[in-house]
Amino acid sequence: ANQLFIKYVDKNYINSLNYKEHITSHNLLKKELFPKLNNESYFLIVIDNLRYDQWLIIKPVIEELFYIEKEEIYCSILPTTTQYARNSLFSGLMPLEIKNKFPDKWVDEDENEGKNLHEEFFLNENLKRNSIGGKFSYNKITNLSKGKKLLSNFNNLLQNNLNTIVYNFVDTLSHARTEMEVIKELAEDESAYRSLTLSWFKHSPLYEMMKRMSESSSKVFLTTDHGTIRVKNPTKIMGPKQTNSNMRYKVSKNLSYNKKHVMESLNPHEIMLPKNNLSSSYVFAKENNFFVYPNNYHQFATLYNDTFQHGGISLEEILIPYVFLSSK
Repeated sequence: ANQLFIKYVDKNYINSLNYKEHITSHNLLKKELFPKLNNESYFLIVIDNLRYDQWLIIKPVIEELFYIEKEEIYCSILPTTTQYARNSLFSGLMPLEIKNKFPDKWVDEDENEGKNLHEEFFLNENLKRNSIGGKFSYNKITNLSKGKKLLSNFNNLLQNNLNTIVYNFVDTLSHARTEMEVIKELAEDESAYRSLTLSWFKHSPLYEMMKRMSESSSKVFLTTDHGTIRVKNPTKIMGPKQTNSNMRYKVSKNLSYNKKHVMESLNPHEIMLPKNNLSSSYVFAKENNFFVYPNNYHQFATLYNDTFQHGGISLEEILIPYVFLSSK
């Protein structure tokens, strides 16, 4: 299935960005959520890096609190990472458009500062551009104490037309699995990874907050920015020192790689991606491949084999859920 899907993406990705009916990162909110904000208030919950199968595992718990009004799949843009996909989701723009429109807010790959520091600004500009007025809040939850603090402030949120809550736990979990042996033991494979997601959700401040949303008859739009894939096959890549570190996509000049293992974009502007310099190109790993440099190849191939990574092209990274919920 992944082989066929990747062939399809390789052949149709450029056209799909111009196809008005196609829902992807940059038009999801405009097409689905914004039309509803004229009449109703909403909580927008974005669980970073929530795969479709992880949604399905927490769905029965959510169904105890909410009716599912609509459940669909949409496509993340490439690269399937937070820097590109989530900035695009909130801004309503493709990465190249963000860089052109807000050059001081887009952070290039070779810069050291955080890549997702302006999401609230992007979302507010997107709301303004679509003539949506009212009171908004934006909250990014990166640890337990922030989650509890937001929960204690819940009643104040009910005064707003739109409350955006970004939850970073699942993304943190996938990165921790790469770095910590204990998480590898707990999330050995896809099935264990799903059950760990469920266990987290049932005991998280997010679940408590969703209970409160249900009790207060709030409407909820729940989604994510991209998924993740368990990588198995190291593939060699060579490039300049300043090439980005992501294992599923690379952007630089003078890259050399095995063409069978990648989708390449030699003219990134065609797919609405910015370039660091004139001759920059992007390559995206297909299926369960991951990029490793020739130096210390075996060490890194062993270290990152069987870890969850994102940024490339697979069903697991690109096809992700969005759901409308109304309280029972």
